[in-house]
Amino acid sequence: MSAPHARATMSGKAIVESQFERAADLINLESYMRRILMAPFREVQVEVPVRMDDGRIEVFTGYRIQHNGARGPCKGGIRYHPEADHDEVLGLATIMTWKTALMDIPFGGAKGGVTVDPKRLSKLELERLTRRFTQRISIVLGPYRDIPAPDVNTNAQVMAWILDEYSSRHGYTPAAVTGKPVSLGGSLGREEATGRGVMYVMAEYARDFGVPLKGSRVVIQGFGNVGSHLARLLVAEAGAMVLAVSDVSGGVVNEAGLDVPGLLAHAAAGRPVTEWPGGRAVSNDELWSVPCDWLVPAALGGVITREHNARRIDCKVVVEGANEPTTPTADRILEERGIAVVPDFLANAGGVTVSYYEWSQNLQQYRWSHERVNQELKATITKAYTAVRDLAKAKGVTLRTAAYAIALQRVADAERLRGN
Repeated sequence: MSAPHARATMSGKAIVESQFERAADLINLESYMRRILMAPFREVQVEVPVRMDDGRIEVFTGYRIQHNGARGPCKGGIRYHPEADHDEVLGLATIMTWKTALMDIPFGGAKGGVTVDPKRLSKLELERLTRRFTQRISIVLGPYRDIPAPDVNTNAQVMAWILDEYSSRHGYTPAAVTGKPVSLGGSLGREEATGRGVMYVMAEYARDFGVPLKGSRVVIQGFGNVGSHLARLLVAEAGAMVLAVSDVSGGVVNEAGLDVPGLLAHAAAGRPVTEWPGGRAVSNDELWSVPCDWLVPAALGGVITREHNARRIDCKVVVEGANEPTTPTADRILEERGIAVVPDFLANAGGVTVSYYEWSQNLQQYRWSHERVNQELKATITKAYTAVRDLAKAKGVTLRTAAYAIALQRVADAERLRGN
Protein backbone atom coordinates (compact mmCIF):
# COMPACT_ATOMS: atom_id res chain seq x y z
CA MET A 1 0.00 0.00 0.00
CA SER A 2 1.66 3.22 -1.05
CA ALA A 3 0.68 5.88 1.38
CA PRO A 4 1.52 9.36 2.56
CA HIS A 5 2.35 9.47 6.22
CA ALA A 6 3.03 12.05 8.88
CA ARG A 7 4.56 10.25 11.85
CA ALA A 8 2.25 10.22 14.84
CA THR A 9 3.17 12.23 17.89
CA MET A 10 1.80 9.27 19.88
CA SER A 11 2.65 5.62 19.44
CA GLY A 12 -0.06 3.20 18.33
CA LYS A 13 0.07 1.66 21.79
CA ALA A 14 -0.56 5.04 23.50
CA ILE A 15 -3.45 5.85 21.14
CA VAL A 16 -5.15 2.53 21.91
CA GLU A 17 -4.66 2.88 25.68
CA SER A 18 -6.27 6.31 25.83
CA GLN A 19 -9.32 5.17 23.80
CA PHE A 20 -9.60 2.02 25.93
CA GLU A 21 -10.07 3.79 29.28
CA ARG A 22 -13.02 5.84 28.07
CA ALA A 23 -14.92 2.73 26.94
CA ALA A 24 -13.88 0.67 29.98
CA ASP A 25 -15.39 3.37 32.21
CA LEU A 26 -18.60 3.29 30.16
CA ILE A 27 -19.11 -0.45 30.82
CA ASN A 28 -17.74 -0.31 34.41
CA LEU A 29 -14.98 -2.81 33.65
CA GLU A 30 -13.21 -4.21 36.71
CA SER A 31 -9.58 -3.18 37.22
CA TYR A 32 -8.25 -6.76 36.98
CA MET A 33 -10.06 -7.25 33.65
CA ARG A 34 -8.61 -3.98 32.36
CA ARG A 35 -5.14 -5.35 33.07
CA ILE A 36 -5.92 -8.63 31.28
CA LEU A 37 -7.38 -6.88 28.25
CA MET A 38 -4.58 -4.34 27.84
CA ALA A 39 -1.66 -6.74 28.30
CA PRO A 40 -0.62 -8.85 25.29
CA PHE A 41 -0.87 -12.62 25.64
CA ARG A 42 2.41 -13.34 23.82
CA GLU A 43 5.13 -11.28 22.14
CA VAL A 44 7.74 -12.69 19.78
CA GLN A 45 10.67 -10.63 18.53
CA VAL A 46 13.05 -12.23 16.04
CA GLU A 47 16.18 -11.31 14.14
CA VAL A 48 15.79 -12.11 10.44
CA PRO A 49 19.09 -12.58 8.55
CA VAL A 50 18.65 -12.29 4.77
CA ARG A 51 21.24 -12.93 2.05
CA MET A 52 21.03 -9.99 -0.34
CA ASP A 53 21.50 -10.29 -4.10
CA ASP A 54 25.08 -8.99 -3.85
CA GLY A 55 26.02 -11.76 -1.40
CA ARG A 56 26.14 -9.77 1.84
CA ILE A 57 23.83 -10.60 4.76
CA GLU A 58 21.52 -7.99 6.29
CA VAL A 59 19.70 -8.57 9.55
CA PHE A 60 16.17 -7.21 10.04
CA THR A 61 14.03 -7.17 13.20
CA GLY A 62 10.61 -8.79 13.06
CA TYR A 63 7.68 -8.98 15.47
CA ARG A 64 4.59 -11.10 15.98
CA ILE A 65 2.42 -9.97 18.88
CA GLN A 66 -0.63 -11.96 19.93
CA HIS A 67 -2.78 -9.63 21.96
CA ASN A 68 -5.72 -11.83 22.97
CA GLY A 69 -7.07 -15.23 21.99
CA ALA A 70 -10.07 -15.58 24.32
CA ARG A 71 -12.59 -15.56 21.43
CA GLY A 72 -10.62 -17.72 18.99
CA PRO A 73 -7.27 -18.03 17.21
CA CYS A 74 -5.33 -14.79 16.88
CA LYS A 75 -5.73 -12.93 13.59
CA GLY A 76 -3.90 -10.03 12.03
CA GLY A 77 -1.76 -8.73 9.21
CA ILE A 78 1.97 -8.53 8.66
CA ARG A 79 3.42 -5.19 7.56
CA TYR A 80 6.81 -4.39 6.06
CA HIS A 81 7.69 -0.78 6.90
CA PRO A 82 10.79 1.12 8.07
CA GLU A 83 8.81 2.50 11.04
CA ALA A 84 7.23 -0.80 12.12
CA ASP A 85 8.38 -1.19 15.73
CA HIS A 86 7.24 -2.95 18.90
CA ASP A 87 4.79 -0.27 20.06
CA GLU A 88 3.19 0.14 16.63
CA VAL A 89 2.72 -3.62 16.22
CA LEU A 90 1.34 -3.94 19.77
CA GLY A 91 -1.15 -1.11 19.18
CA LEU A 92 -2.31 -2.73 15.94
CA ALA A 93 -2.58 -6.19 17.55
CA THR A 94 -4.79 -4.68 20.24
CA ILE A 95 -7.02 -3.02 17.62
CA MET A 96 -7.40 -6.42 15.93
CA THR A 97 -8.80 -7.90 19.16
CA TRP A 98 -11.48 -5.20 19.27
CA LYS A 99 -12.13 -5.40 15.52
CA THR A 100 -12.81 -9.16 15.48
CA ALA A 101 -14.94 -8.85 18.63
CA LEU A 102 -16.96 -5.96 17.17
CA MET A 103 -17.60 -7.96 13.97
CA ASP A 104 -18.51 -10.93 16.20
CA ILE A 105 -16.25 -13.32 14.29
CA PRO A 106 -14.44 -16.10 16.20
CA PHE A 107 -10.93 -14.64 16.29
CA GLY A 108 -8.66 -12.83 18.69
CA GLY A 109 -6.14 -10.15 17.72
CA ALA A 110 -2.53 -10.26 16.55
CA LYS A 111 -0.20 -8.26 14.33
CA GLY A 112 3.20 -8.76 12.75
CA GLY A 113 5.81 -6.49 11.29
CA VAL A 114 9.35 -6.32 9.98
CA THR A 115 11.35 -3.11 10.24
CA VAL A 116 12.35 -2.80 6.58
CA ASP A 117 11.82 -0.60 3.54
CA PRO A 118 10.57 -3.20 1.03
CA LYS A 119 10.95 -0.75 -1.87
CA ARG A 120 14.72 -1.16 -1.47
CA LEU A 121 14.54 -4.95 -1.85
CA SER A 122 14.45 -6.97 -5.05
CA LYS A 123 11.65 -9.50 -5.46
CA LEU A 124 14.04 -12.34 -4.58
CA GLU A 125 15.24 -10.49 -1.45
CA LEU A 126 11.62 -9.92 -0.44
CA GLU A 127 10.88 -13.62 -0.84
CA ARG A 128 13.96 -14.62 1.21
CA LEU A 129 12.95 -12.13 3.95
CA THR A 130 9.38 -13.47 4.03
CA ARG A 131 10.46 -17.12 4.18
CA ARG A 132 13.04 -16.53 6.91
CA PHE A 133 10.61 -14.41 8.96
CA THR A 134 7.97 -17.16 8.62
CA GLN A 135 10.50 -19.79 9.75
CA ARG A 136 11.34 -17.72 12.81
CA ILE A 137 7.74 -17.18 13.93
CA SER A 138 6.15 -20.42 12.65
CA ILE A 139 6.19 -21.89 16.16
CA VAL A 140 3.38 -19.49 17.14
CA LEU A 141 1.38 -19.76 13.88
CA GLY A 142 -1.30 -22.22 12.75
CA PRO A 143 -4.93 -22.36 11.60
CA TYR A 144 -6.17 -22.76 15.20
CA ARG A 145 -3.46 -20.61 16.78
CA ASP A 146 -2.57 -17.50 14.78
CA ILE A 147 -3.43 -16.70 11.14
CA PRO A 148 -1.52 -13.89 9.36
CA ALA A 149 -2.85 -11.75 6.49
CA PRO A 150 -1.63 -8.91 4.26
CA ASP A 151 -1.09 -5.41 5.61
CA VAL A 152 0.99 -2.37 4.62
CA ASN A 153 3.47 -3.31 1.84
CA THR A 154 2.48 -6.99 1.83
CA ASN A 155 0.10 -8.67 -0.61
CA ALA A 156 -1.25 -11.98 -1.94
CA GLN A 157 2.20 -12.97 -3.25
CA VAL A 158 3.78 -12.50 0.19
CA MET A 159 0.97 -14.60 1.70
CA ALA A 160 1.68 -17.34 -0.90
CA TRP A 161 5.30 -17.50 0.28
CA ILE A 162 4.13 -17.70 3.91
CA LEU A 163 1.71 -20.51 2.96
CA ASP A 164 4.48 -22.43 1.17
CA GLU A 165 6.98 -22.00 4.00
CA TYR A 166 4.46 -23.02 6.67
CA SER A 167 3.16 -25.97 4.60
CA SER A 168 6.69 -27.27 4.01
CA ARG A 169 6.80 -28.01 7.77
CA HIS A 170 3.21 -28.97 8.48
CA GLY A 171 1.80 -30.31 5.21
CA TYR A 172 -0.51 -28.31 2.94
CA THR A 173 -2.33 -25.92 5.30
CA PRO A 174 -4.28 -23.26 3.35
CA ALA A 175 -6.11 -22.08 6.51
CA ALA A 176 -2.78 -21.03 8.09
CA VAL A 177 -2.82 -17.66 6.28
CA THR A 178 -5.44 -15.51 4.54
CA GLY A 179 -5.29 -12.95 1.75
CA LYS A 180 -3.76 -15.61 -0.52
CA PRO A 181 -4.05 -15.70 -4.32
CA VAL A 182 -7.41 -17.22 -5.32
CA SER A 183 -5.59 -20.08 -7.11
CA LEU A 184 -3.99 -21.09 -3.77
CA GLY A 185 -7.20 -21.11 -1.73
CA GLY A 186 -7.77 -17.37 -1.42
CA SER A 187 -11.33 -16.05 -1.24
CA LEU A 188 -13.02 -14.24 -4.08
CA GLY A 189 -13.53 -10.62 -3.03
CA ARG A 190 -10.74 -10.63 -0.42
CA GLU A 191 -8.53 -8.06 -2.12
CA GLU A 192 -11.28 -5.44 -2.36
CA ALA A 193 -12.88 -6.41 0.96
CA THR A 194 -11.52 -3.59 3.15
CA GLY A 195 -12.50 -0.91 0.62
CA ARG A 196 -15.90 -2.53 0.07
CA GLY A 197 -16.52 -2.67 3.83
CA VAL A 198 -15.71 1.05 4.11
CA MET A 199 -18.28 1.76 1.37
CA TYR A 200 -20.96 -0.35 3.11
CA VAL A 201 -20.44 1.53 6.39
CA MET A 202 -20.56 4.87 4.56
CA ALA A 203 -23.86 3.85 2.93
CA GLU A 204 -25.38 2.97 6.33
CA TYR A 205 -24.16 6.21 7.91
CA ALA A 206 -25.44 8.19 4.90
CA ARG A 207 -28.93 6.80 5.34
CA ASP A 208 -29.02 7.37 9.09
CA PHE A 209 -27.51 10.85 9.25
CA GLY A 210 -28.70 12.44 6.01
CA VAL A 211 -25.36 12.77 4.21
CA PRO A 212 -26.38 11.11 0.93
CA LEU A 213 -23.65 9.06 -0.71
CA LYS A 214 -24.90 9.43 -4.27
CA GLY A 215 -23.47 12.61 -5.77
CA SER A 216 -21.49 13.37 -2.58
CA ARG A 217 -17.88 14.60 -2.64
CA VAL A 218 -15.20 12.26 -1.30
CA VAL A 219 -11.49 12.86 -0.57
CA ILE A 220 -9.31 9.74 -0.08
CA GLN A 221 -5.88 10.05 1.54
CA GLY A 222 -3.86 7.03 0.40
CA PHE A 223 -4.32 5.24 -2.92
CA GLY A 224 -3.05 1.78 -2.04
CA ASN A 225 -5.19 -1.34 -1.69
CA VAL A 226 -7.91 0.25 0.47
CA GLY A 227 -8.07 3.68 -1.16
CA SER A 228 -7.99 2.49 -4.77
CA HIS A 229 -10.70 -0.16 -4.33
CA LEU A 230 -12.84 2.27 -2.32
CA ALA A 231 -12.55 4.95 -5.03
CA ARG A 232 -13.54 2.46 -7.74
CA LEU A 233 -16.53 1.12 -5.78
CA LEU A 234 -17.80 4.54 -4.67
CA VAL A 235 -17.96 5.74 -8.26
CA ALA A 236 -19.17 2.50 -9.88
CA GLU A 237 -21.66 1.28 -7.25
CA ALA A 238 -22.57 4.22 -5.00
CA GLY A 239 -22.62 7.06 -7.54
CA ALA A 240 -20.33 9.23 -5.40
CA MET A 241 -17.79 11.70 -6.77
CA VAL A 242 -14.14 11.28 -5.80
CA LEU A 243 -12.64 14.79 -5.81
CA ALA A 244 -9.13 14.05 -4.62
CA VAL A 245 -6.76 11.19 -3.82
CA SER A 246 -3.13 11.04 -2.73
CA ASP A 247 -0.15 8.72 -2.53
CA VAL A 248 3.40 9.24 -1.20
CA SER A 249 4.18 11.69 -4.02
CA GLY A 250 1.28 14.04 -3.21
CA GLY A 251 -2.32 14.42 -4.31
CA VAL A 252 -4.46 15.25 -7.30
CA VAL A 253 -7.72 17.24 -7.17
CA ASN A 254 -10.55 17.77 -9.63
CA GLU A 255 -13.63 19.57 -8.24
CA ALA A 256 -15.75 18.09 -11.04
CA GLY A 257 -14.72 14.57 -10.00
CA LEU A 258 -11.69 12.49 -10.96
CA ASP A 259 -11.82 9.93 -13.76
CA VAL A 260 -11.23 7.04 -11.34
CA PRO A 261 -10.91 4.18 -13.90
CA GLY A 262 -8.32 6.23 -15.81
CA LEU A 263 -6.47 7.13 -12.61
CA LEU A 264 -6.43 3.47 -11.51
CA ALA A 265 -4.83 2.46 -14.83
CA HIS A 266 -2.30 5.31 -14.42
CA ALA A 267 -1.41 4.15 -10.86
CA ALA A 268 -1.25 0.48 -11.94
CA ALA A 269 1.48 1.46 -14.40
CA GLY A 270 3.53 2.61 -11.40
CA ARG A 271 3.10 6.35 -12.01
CA PRO A 272 2.46 8.79 -9.11
CA VAL A 273 -1.02 10.31 -8.88
CA THR A 274 0.48 13.84 -9.04
CA GLU A 275 1.32 13.14 -12.71
CA TRP A 276 -2.32 12.38 -13.59
CA PRO A 277 -3.36 14.96 -16.23
CA GLY A 278 -7.05 14.88 -15.23
CA GLY A 279 -6.66 17.19 -12.23
CA ARG A 280 -4.33 19.62 -10.50
CA ALA A 281 -1.49 18.41 -8.32
CA VAL A 282 -1.51 19.33 -4.61
CA SER A 283 0.82 18.51 -1.73
CA ASN A 284 -0.13 15.88 0.84
CA ASP A 285 -0.56 18.73 3.31
CA GLU A 286 -2.98 20.66 1.07
CA LEU A 287 -5.15 17.57 0.58
CA TRP A 288 -6.51 17.85 4.15
CA SER A 289 -8.09 21.25 3.39
CA VAL A 290 -10.01 20.21 0.25
CA PRO A 291 -13.73 20.84 1.05
CA CYS A 292 -15.74 17.61 0.86
CA ASP A 293 -18.56 15.62 2.45
CA TRP A 294 -16.50 12.53 3.28
CA LEU A 295 -12.81 12.38 4.16
CA VAL A 296 -11.27 8.90 4.20
CA PRO A 297 -7.74 8.52 5.62
CA ALA A 298 -6.75 5.19 4.02
CA ALA A 299 -2.98 5.11 4.51
CA LEU A 300 -0.98 4.72 7.74
CA GLY A 301 -1.69 5.70 11.34
CA GLY A 302 -1.30 8.98 13.18
CA VAL A 303 -1.95 11.31 10.21
CA ILE A 304 -4.73 13.43 11.73
CA THR A 305 -3.22 15.29 14.67
CA ARG A 306 -3.95 18.36 16.77
CA GLU A 307 -0.71 20.02 15.65
CA HIS A 308 -0.98 19.25 11.96
CA ASN A 309 -4.48 19.35 10.51
CA ALA A 310 -7.40 18.65 12.89
CA ARG A 311 -8.58 22.29 12.74
CA ARG A 312 -8.16 22.57 8.95
CA ILE A 313 -10.11 19.52 7.86
CA ASP A 314 -13.19 20.61 5.89
CA CYS A 315 -15.66 17.72 5.76
CA LYS A 316 -18.86 16.41 7.35
CA VAL A 317 -17.62 12.92 8.23
CA VAL A 318 -14.20 11.28 8.67
CA VAL A 319 -14.32 7.57 7.84
CA GLU A 320 -11.18 5.79 9.05
CA GLY A 321 -10.07 3.41 6.30
CA ALA A 322 -6.60 3.10 7.89
CA ASN A 323 -5.78 1.82 11.38
CA GLU A 324 -5.38 4.54 14.05
CA PRO A 325 -5.23 7.51 11.65
CA THR A 326 -6.58 9.96 14.27
CA THR A 327 -4.80 10.77 17.54
CA PRO A 328 -7.01 11.14 20.66
CA THR A 329 -6.42 14.92 20.88
CA ALA A 330 -7.37 15.33 17.20
CA ASP A 331 -10.41 13.13 17.85
CA ARG A 332 -11.61 15.57 20.51
CA ILE A 333 -11.05 18.57 18.22
CA LEU A 334 -13.12 16.94 15.46
CA GLU A 335 -15.83 16.16 18.04
CA GLU A 336 -15.87 19.81 19.18
CA ARG A 337 -16.10 20.95 15.56
CA GLY A 338 -19.11 18.69 14.96
CA ILE A 339 -17.27 16.42 12.52
CA ALA A 340 -18.34 12.81 13.06
CA VAL A 341 -15.68 10.08 12.98
CA VAL A 342 -16.52 6.52 11.96
CA PRO A 343 -13.80 4.56 13.80
CA ASP A 344 -11.21 2.37 12.11
CA PHE A 345 -12.10 -0.99 13.59
CA LEU A 346 -15.69 -0.60 12.39
CA ALA A 347 -15.05 1.09 9.03
CA ASN A 348 -12.10 -1.01 7.87
CA ALA A 349 -13.13 -4.39 9.27
CA GLY A 350 -14.10 -5.73 5.84
CA GLY A 351 -10.64 -7.21 5.35
CA VAL A 352 -10.60 -9.34 8.48
CA THR A 353 -14.25 -10.30 7.96
CA VAL A 354 -13.57 -11.72 4.49
CA SER A 355 -10.37 -13.26 5.90
CA TYR A 356 -12.68 -15.14 8.26
CA TYR A 357 -14.73 -16.33 5.27
CA GLU A 358 -11.49 -17.40 3.53
CA TRP A 359 -10.37 -19.34 6.62
CA SER A 360 -13.80 -21.01 6.84
CA GLN A 361 -13.70 -21.95 3.14
CA ASN A 362 -10.20 -23.41 3.57
CA LEU A 363 -11.24 -25.53 6.56
CA GLN A 364 -14.24 -26.81 4.57
CA GLN A 365 -12.21 -27.17 1.32
CA TYR A 366 -15.06 -25.35 -0.41
CA ARG A 367 -15.30 -22.06 -2.35
CA TRP A 368 -18.02 -19.44 -2.03
CA SER A 369 -19.14 -17.27 -4.96
CA HIS A 370 -18.08 -13.62 -5.10
CA GLU A 371 -21.75 -12.62 -4.66
CA ARG A 372 -22.06 -14.67 -1.49
CA VAL A 373 -18.87 -13.17 -0.05
CA ASN A 374 -20.16 -9.63 -0.63
CA GLN A 375 -23.61 -10.52 0.70
CA GLU A 376 -22.18 -11.99 3.93
CA LEU A 377 -19.79 -9.05 4.33
CA LYS A 378 -22.61 -6.54 4.00
CA ALA A 379 -24.73 -8.40 6.56
CA THR A 380 -21.88 -8.73 9.10
CA ILE A 381 -20.59 -5.16 8.87
CA THR A 382 -24.13 -3.65 8.83
CA LYS A 383 -25.05 -5.57 11.98
CA ALA A 384 -21.92 -4.26 13.73
CA TYR A 385 -22.57 -0.70 12.54
CA THR A 386 -26.20 -0.82 13.80
CA ALA A 387 -25.08 -1.99 17.26
CA VAL A 388 -22.50 0.82 17.46
CA ARG A 389 -24.97 3.48 16.26
CA ASP A 390 -27.62 2.37 18.75
CA LEU A 391 -25.25 2.31 21.75
CA ALA A 392 -23.74 5.69 20.81
CA LYS A 393 -27.24 7.17 20.70
CA ALA A 394 -28.40 5.50 23.93
CA LYS A 395 -25.33 6.57 25.94
CA GLY A 396 -24.67 9.91 24.24
CA VAL A 397 -21.11 8.93 23.32
CA THR A 398 -19.09 8.97 20.09
CA LEU A 399 -19.22 6.09 17.62
CA ARG A 400 -15.64 5.21 18.61
CA THR A 401 -16.40 4.91 22.33
CA ALA A 402 -19.51 2.85 21.56
CA ALA A 403 -17.55 0.52 19.27
CA TYR A 404 -14.86 0.04 21.92
CA ALA A 405 -17.47 -0.62 24.60
CA ILE A 406 -19.17 -3.39 22.59
CA ALA A 407 -15.84 -5.02 21.74
CA LEU A 408 -14.47 -4.82 25.30
CA GLN A 409 -17.65 -6.30 26.70
CA ARG A 410 -17.48 -9.30 24.33
CA VAL A 411 -13.82 -10.04 25.03
CA ALA A 412 -14.28 -9.58 28.80
CA ASP A 413 -17.28 -11.97 28.71
CA ALA A 414 -15.16 -14.59 26.89
CA GLU A 415 -12.32 -14.20 29.42
CA ARG A 416 -14.74 -14.67 32.32
CA LEU A 417 -16.39 -17.72 30.75
CA ARG A 418 -12.98 -19.29 30.20
CA GLY A 419 -12.10 -18.77 33.84
CA ASN A 420 -10.63 -15.28 34.39
